[in-house]
Amino acid sequence: MQQKGNKKVIITIFLITLLAVMGVASLTPAFPTIARHFNLSMEEIGLLITAFTIPGIFMAPLMGILADRLGRKAVLIPSLILFALAGAACAHTNNFNTLLILRVFQGLGAASLGSLNITLIGDLFEGNRRAEIMGYNASVLSIGTASYPAIGGTLALLNWKFIFYLPLLAIPVAIMVLITLKTSKPDNGQDVKTYFRTLWSIVNQGYVWALFSMNILVFIILYGAFLTFLPSFLETTFQSDSFEIGIIMSAMSLTTAATATQLGKITKRLNKKQIISVASLSYFMALILLAFSTKIIYVIFSVVLFGIGQGLFIPTIQTLLAGIASVRERASIMSINSMVLRIGQSLGPVVVAFFFINKNFMWVFLAASAFALTIFIINNIFLHLHKNETRDSTFTR
Repeated sequence: MQQKGNKKVIITIFLITLLAVMGVASLTPAFPTIARHFNLSMEEIGLLITAFTIPGIFMAPLMGILADRLGRKAVLIPSLILFALAGAACAHTNNFNTLLILRVFQGLGAASLGSLNITLIGDLFEGNRRAEIMGYNASVLSIGTASYPAIGGTLALLNWKFIFYLPLLAIPVAIMVLITLKTSKPDNGQDVKTYFRTLWSIVNQGYVWALFSMNILVFIILYGAFLTFLPSFLETTFQSDSFEIGIIMSAMSLTTAATATQLGKITKRLNKKQIISVASLSYFMALILLAFSTKIIYVIFSVVLFGIGQGLFIPTIQTLLAGIASVRERASIMSINSMVLRIGQSLGPVVVAFFFINKNFMWVFLAASAFALTIFIINNIFLHLHKNETRDSTFTR
């Protein structure tokens, strides 16, 4: 299934990645406007995110299984079309309950996008080339995350409904998938019972549980300490306005993008276990610095450190997960990981808020730094990298 050097294939995968993060990042700048339109509280407007993300928790594993049994394109193309049509339909309702229902369907379409893009990279590339493409994909993801709020905010100035036409871009991407991706149906040669037994034997390893655990911890840190509490910290401590907060937050995404593009070169010097160690230490130092920041320049430096950690960690962990299974089970493994990430996203604000003692941000960032240190410990105690790297080169042939 190798399609090495095919730029159209790589571009198609990157476009899927951009669509995978469009559903939330482009919409949040319009929340105040939408809330006024429907006369909603800020708690109620948050349901637009919940309705979109919940299908991913429950449906992502099923989508992965179907992609393994029926083929990648058989799941990916209908998912892209559903994402596009349900998204566009959101622009044509003035009933909030109907809007929520349509967001559920749009989330169902998006449920497979964030895992099948990684699955395709795992299917089509090997070794350092796989790590390199994973790095560029993480860079594309970060650029999208940094850009969508500005795009959504600009469209909201005209009309908030215009944002819901953005998902229609998934239609031409679906056509590109149909034309450019020459993926075949995985040759399982297994009945369903044997398939699930094999899948469980892959998942039920200390090494794999370690990968999933580190991923949950990273997303608790990201969605808890960074995305939820950092903006309030900046506003309360440094009287930063929304524009300044946006610039500082975007610095993390841009640093992540720049770091991730260099992953192919970095993997030639460091093995993946060492890269994760460096990433976890970057998280740790960034959060310690945040906890004791008294000047805005310290915050900016900590955000850059955090971005370096993200640029190293995310594509490396994705590369490792893509290598633990053969093409016959890879989509399911990546979809389970997608479910794990969404669990981390959901737990982050709740878990980290527990440490907001006496409304002191220091304890929040110190607690998050302890989670980062836990990642470092898990990586160095439980991750037997040399064994996985052997499997990585075997399964893809």
